[in-house]
Amino acid sequence: MKIRDKILNVYTQFSPAERKVADYVLERPDDVIHYSITEFAKIVGVSETTIHRMIKKLDFEGYQAFKIALARELSGIEETIERRDFIDEEIDILRRLKDTLDMKNVEKAVEWILSAHRILFFGVGLSGVVSEYASLKFSLLGFHTFFSNDPHVQVIEAVNLTGEDLVISISHTGNIRDTVKSTQVAKDMGAKTIAITTNRQSELAKVVHLVLQSPPVKYDTYEFLRENIGEIAVVDVLFKETFQRIYRERKKHFENLEGVFKPKRF
Repeated sequence: MKIRDKILNVYTQFSPAERKVADYVLERPDDVIHYSITEFAKIVGVSETTIHRMIKKLDFEGYQAFKIALARELSGIEETIERRDFIDEEIDILRRLKDTLDMKNVEKAVEWILSAHRILFFGVGLSGVVSEYASLKFSLLGFHTFFSNDPHVQVIEAVNLTGEDLVISISHTGNIRDTVKSTQVAKDMGAKTIAITTNRQSELAKVVHLVLQSPPVKYDTYEFLRENIGEIAVVDVLFKETFQRIYRERKKHFENLEGVFKPKRF
């Protein structure tokens, strides 16, 4: 995996100081390979220890090994990294999904979906929009789904769950307090729990039984500028894998569904 991809995959796990280092590497990698760690720390405005911690999270033994690997990568790159096309950014997120999403976990999630009495989708804010999308998609497959982006309603529903139910919680950072608490209540009631999040070390990831990791997205200054395309992509993969498993036995249902939608089109 390229260093840029490694950084983006664990970006949400960096401290604010470590993000300053990561941002500099992403924006000016050609400069970094010429700096000693002392020079780099001074330029970025962090301690050498911060740089060591950031590099360790990328699975490099030390700064020198990191620089050598970065130099090797840059020697094979002709394009500039200073400004990227917005379309390229979207494509890049989807491409990195192969690195973050464990298909064995997807298969286990599908098994839980198929055996669930009810499937509840939790999320708030932008992730709530993705949760609503997921609920609609799986209801099309004939599953009994529920969605709410209201934390109070989520908890009310969660306390009525049993071991036959499944909760899929969606949070880009995995550290939204309301989503974590609602999911914890559902788990305490015996329901199976799945998280769709970029951060495997997040509070949400610690609560659930299973994590489906979406590709992290770097955003500048404001969190609301970040994309949700990674979480949507995970939902779509899960949806299509489930559809493939049940297509034969529910073919009549899908044909009926198509018949219902057809008159609504001009």
